[in-house]
Amino acid sequence: MHRVKSLPDYLLDRYQHWKAHDFPTNRDLFRKLAIEGQNPRAMVIACCDSRVAIEAVFAQQVGEVFVHRNIANLVPPFTPDGQHHGTAAAVEFAVKFLHVRHIIVMGHSQCGGVRGCLEMCAGQAPEFEARESFIGRWLDQLRPGVARIADITDPIHRQTALEKEGIQVSLENLMGYPFVAEAVDQGLVTLHGLWTDLAEMDLETFDGEVRHFVRR
Repeated sequence: MHRVKSLPDYLLDRYQHWKAHDFPTNRDLFRKLAIEGQNPRAMVIACCDSRVAIEAVFAQQVGEVFVHRNIANLVPPFTPDGQHHGTAAAVEFAVKFLHVRHIIVMGHSQCGGVRGCLEMCAGQAPEFEARESFIGRWLDQLRPGVARIADITDPIHRQTALEKEGIQVSLENLMGYPFVAEAVDQGLVTLHGLWTDLAEMDLETFDGEVRHFVRR
C-alpha cells in the first residue's frame, strides 16, 4: 500500500472550493439522502468515457439517477456462473433493491471501445485478441453488432452504426435477465436506448417498434 499516493493537489483544490461554495446550498439534500437512503427513478448504463456528461444531459440532482459505467456501455448476457460480474450486479441491485422504473442504455459518438472492437474484428488490434486482454474479451460482446453492419463500408458511418448496434445488443441482453424480463412484463420497468453526439450533444432515442433511432 506504500505505493498509494495522496489525492492530487488539483482535485483537492476543487473539492475544497466545492465544499465551501456549492455544498452549503445543498446541505439539506445531502443530509436527507444520507439518512433516508437513495431512491432513484432511473438507472443509466453509460460508457466510462469522461466526455459523456450524464449529469449535465439530464440536469439531475444527487440521488436521482443510479449510474453504472463500463467500456462501451455494454450489458453482458445473463451468465449465472458464480464469477465476478460488475454490470450484472449493478442491474440486479437497481431492479431488485432500488426498484428503478427505467433502465437507460446510453451510447455516444467517437466511442473508443467501439472503435477498438472494429479494429479487433478487422485483425488490426492483436493486443485485444490475446486471451488475457480484459478489453478484448469484454468487447467480444459487440461481435453480434459487427455482423449486422457488415455491409457498411464508410468508416465514420460504420463507427456510428456499431455504437447504435451496441445499444441494441445491450437492450437484448437485458431482457435475458429473468428479473428484468419479469419486471418489464409486469410494467414495473421500462427499457430505453439513447445515443448522443458528443460535439453537438444531440440525442437520439431507440424506437423498439421499428428498430430505429429517432433524433430528439
